[in-house]
Amino acid sequence: MSTPEFHAEDTQASADERWMRHAFALAERAEREFDEIPVGAVLVDADGSVLGEGWNRNLADHDPSAHAEIIAMREAGRALGNHRLVGTTLYVTLEPCAMCAMALVHARVARVVFGATDPKTGACGSVFDLLGDPRHNHRVQVQGGVLGDEASRRLTNYFRAKRNRPLI
Repeated sequence: MSTPEFHAEDTQASADERWMRHAFALAERAEREFDEIPVGAVLVDADGSVLGEGWNRNLADHDPSAHAEIIAMREAGRALGNHRLVGTTLYVTLEPCAMCAMALVHARVARVVFGATDPKTGACGSVFDLLGDPRHNHRVQVQGGVLGDEASRRLTNYFRAKRNRPLI
């Protein structure tokens, strides 16, 4: 899988969309190779270098904590030799849950950018707003809805296909 190319003239919004498309490719891999719920995540440093990538592996690994975000952060921690991921941005196709949101806080991730909101377990503003809680000793900047319609459609179609219903 190729890494997106970035240029100095890129705006934050265009960079966010490029990285989200990279996360979509990881989500597609989760579905295609592992028949997992298609959620993908990529963690990049301030210079735009990939530190870690992940996709849901709950079923394949028999691990309830193997969410895309956690996999990407584990990979980045190993690459950096540190559990602190200071100055990084996590791009993920679905709004992080409570477990993943708190891992972002503990890792000191600077920013999370997500695609689709999660109306059942979203913890970055939808159902819960864990990252906005002023009691935490670290603040994670949140940008939701990046390519959100496409991210939502991809997830909806995954579940519709599982139920033999027509895709949208």
